[in-house]
Amino acid sequence: MAKSRSTFFFQLIMATLTLSTCVKIRPLASVCAFGFQSSTNSSPGLTFGRTKTKRWRSSSAAYGRTTFRHLLGDIDSWRLASSSDDASSALSASTSPNTLPNLEQYRNKNNLDDQVFSAMSADGGIKVTVATIRNLLNEMMIQHTMNPVPGDALGRATLCALLASNGMQEEQMFQVTMKGDGPLRGCQTIVMGNGEARGYVGNPSLGDDFTLTEAIGGGTVQVVKNHPDWPRPYNGITAIRHGDVDRDVGVYLAESEQRSCALAAATSFNGILCTAAGGYLVERLPDCPPETMAHMERNLGKLVEMNGDGGEALPTNLMLEGKTPVDIASILLDGLGMEPLGQIEPQPKCPCSEEKLMRSLRLLPRKEVDSILEKEGNVEARCEFCGTVYRMGAEEVNERLRVAKGDASNDVEWEKETKERGGI
Repeated sequence: MAKSRSTFFFQLIMATLTLSTCVKIRPLASVCAFGFQSSTNSSPGLTFGRTKTKRWRSSSAAYGRTTFRHLLGDIDSWRLASSSDDASSALSASTSPNTLPNLEQYRNKNNLDDQVFSAMSADGGIKVTVATIRNLLNEMMIQHTMNPVPGDALGRATLCALLASNGMQEEQMFQVTMKGDGPLRGCQTIVMGNGEARGYVGNPSLGDDFTLTEAIGGGTVQVVKNHPDWPRPYNGITAIRHGDVDRDVGVYLAESEQRSCALAAATSFNGILCTAAGGYLVERLPDCPPETMAHMERNLGKLVEMNGDGGEALPTNLMLEGKTPVDIASILLDGLGMEPLGQIEPQPKCPCSEEKLMRSLRLLPRKEVDSILEKEGNVEARCEFCGTVYRMGAEEVNERLRVAKGDASNDVEWEKETKERGGI
């Protein structure tokens, strides 16, 4: 029992120390102030697919795949469904028909590499971001020995974080937590501006007896954004309304950040091997012409038709056919002109280390450390994000505590001491 308690404690503190900051999530005032349609099944948004091996469908799976989440009080943002010939003519006159720049540097044949690609319409009214993270998700599956349902949840959460955070500074952090009461026991992912990503689920061994929605359950979507230079992190929270991650993150973006956007993320598995993991975010920017919005909505409808399967597994069915992020962005921006903004390659990386384990020990009373060493004979901790296990014997712990100097609770002093010892 003592070993279980001590191991759990260090697992918890190691997971905590991998975050950029340790704060409580608290709701924003805008969460309460922002209105939304009362019917969950009829709320504006997109419905996206499940894995190819096993379908996970929600009750509203056929609704609103090509609609945007809207801004309260912005009447123009609701005028999206126009199919007027006049609107099409005006748009064609204002934009050159697919005058594409050189996209060779963004090519990613058969999605062999993970990629987050972003582009903007020629008139600057629409931003499109498309991601593929098959390799990253397979690495996470191995790290945590995950089954497909937990892998689907973590893959979708990671995709949503990478898409929603695209364009932020390299050192900035974006964290998404699906805190549900289902048997999955929660899901958390953290991405950095440079594409580094990590994450975990509470129950990686959960089988396919549950759908994704059932696995996540009811609860909240919690988002934390932070930067080393910020005095405090930004926190946002909304309710889980669908349980399929991408639509819930879309609700968060609309309600908490007032972003008018269409978001989709899905995965495909063959057994425990991820064969495709991708998503897109289409965002309406300020002063976007109504004609551009109407045209984009028609393009979204075409994308759903091309994906097939009634819009399920959007856009992974297209990726299984060889479509890359550049191809999908070209479909979405067809007739609007496409100006590439850039790309990043997501990679798994966790900042945990033996030094951080040592720091956590220094923050404990010495009597408690001695008690753990006496009972267990060593200290063992496992990082929740990457699964790395750290072990330190009693002699090593005592020696490092003896030579330690400075205040371990002071970030500046600890980082200076770590660099002097040649640590991270």
